Amino acid sequence: MMSFGSQAYAQDASPDCLKYMDFYSQNYKQKQYDDALPQWRLAYSLCPKNFRANIYIHGSYLLNRQIGKVGKKDPAYREALIDSLLTLQDERLLNFPTGKKNGVVVDMKSSILNNKGQYIINFRSANTKYMYEQLGAIIDQLGSETKGSIFVNYMQAAIEMYREGAIEVDDVMNAYTRSAELLAAAIPADDAEAQAIGEAKVTLESVFAESNVASCDNLVAIFTPRFNDNPDDVALISNIVKLMSKAECFSSDLYLKAVTSMHKLDPSASSAYFLYRLHASRNNVGDAIKYMNEAIAKSAEAEPASETLAQYYYELANFAYKSNMKKDAYTAAQNAASLDFGYAGKAYMIMGHIWAGTSYAGNEITRYAPNWAACDFYNKAKAADPSLADEANRQIAKNSYYAPLADAFMYDYRNGQSITITAGGITVTTTMRLK
Repeated sequence: MMSFGSQAYAQDASPDCLKYMDFYSQNYKQKQYDDALPQWRLAYSLCPKNFRANIYIHGSYLLNRQIGKVGKKDPAYREALIDSLLTLQDERLLNFPTGKKNGVVVDMKSSILNNKGQYIINFRSANTKYMYEQLGAIIDQLGSETKGSIFVNYMQAAIEMYREGAIEVDDVMNAYTRSAELLAAAIPADDAEAQAIGEAKVTLESVFAESNVASCDNLVAIFTPRFNDNPDDVALISNIVKLMSKAECFSSDLYLKAVTSMHKLDPSASSAYFLYRLHASRNNVGDAIKYMNEAIAKSAEAEPASETLAQYYYELANFAYKSNMKKDAYTAAQNAASLDFGYAGKAYMIMGHIWAGTSYAGNEITRYAPNWAACDFYNKAKAADPSLADEANRQIAKNSYYAPLADAFMYDYRNGQSITITAGGITVTTTMRLK
């Protein structure tokens, strides 16, 4: 709390001013607030406006208390009290813009205007236009020193004004970006204020994201020129990604650009993985694999053997296989199987599919070697993951059909003999299955 030293009496203070100042001050100190209020009114009306700061501080408490007592019993009187309370803040700022804290003169503007903003929120929330204009004016004056609750209520008022047709979509978008940027720039004085700012950021984003204003078309229209002008603005890019994620604008080019910029500014395994997902959904095969390999490298650097790394390898194997990049798929599947974490069985299935679909330029016996290799991996798959047994058995039966009937002795082959083959840049050792 601010503690103020005694203000010098103004030269033109009347005896009645001094008298009622003393009367109300004594009652106020003794917490006899009902008695203090009428005496304060007289002191306020009789004393010069720059007489004492306490007349505004005490008056704000007395009026705020009286508004609560009156409640809804006397609407006209309540409105008059609210008008007086808000006027008091303006007059205090005009006459006592500074105060003392621990003997040091400090600027009181932030404290006074934030108090006024809270009074507006408490007592004038039903008047959307007034809230929008007055809270906006406070934000204009205080910038990042504005309390988080004022930003949130300003945003809510802007959305309601838009729904009423009083302002345009650009006004709402500007209200959001302005509030988000100022909140991001806020410097908390302590842990409690830091928590309040953090909560305000989350609430602000939720309020905006849940409004009909935050549609993909609106977000793209508003943020595209801003992104083009400031492609390295971390706060702007972060807001774009958050808002477009909540609006599920994943197919937007702006979204992809913003995520790419965010990754360049602050690369991580998770951001690289997210870019893989985006490019994979667009079937941008080259970019998808590039970003997944980056995600794998960063993840392996952080923790060489993790479930996340196994997942990344398996997803890469699956995507590369579906994209007909068999060698990349096979290598990734091998790595997923070696790490396991529950991915070995599925990785072996992919390796089995790769060999089952591979042609080998051998003789009339060895040309069936890829099918034998496929059976090896299908057997490994069901051993590693019994839930895959039915599918693995179907694939084994299908590939076992290709056991050659020719006389193998002509090539000096025998059933169960080991054979190593290379096809499509992949080498495997398998066992001959002859009839």
